[in-house]
Amino acid sequence: LAKEGEEGAVPGPDLVAAMAEQFAESANNVIIEEVNKGLNPGMIVLLVVATTLLLFFVGNYALYLYAQKTLPPKKKKPVSKKKLKREKLKQGVSAPGE
Repeated sequence: LAKEGEEGAVPGPDLVAAMAEQFAESANNVIIEEVNKGLNPGMIVLLVVATTLLLFFVGNYALYLYAQKTLPPKKKKPVSKKKLKREKLKQGVSAPGE
């Protein structure tokens, strides 16, 4: 075992108690700095941009819901005569006029 004073020596119980007491006393001497400078300009910009985006998306969603309730359903596009003829030929029915 290493002797006291040498590196790697195990401190005695008196030394441990003294160090614990010193640490407890020094914990009360911590200086707490409270600096209240107001809001950081970067934080203000971030809040404004975030609020604007949030309002934009909430407004769009509200308009979407309103449109779903009030607008009539979309009309389907009329099927062209060529497509009708092609479908009938696929089904084996002869197209009129042939």
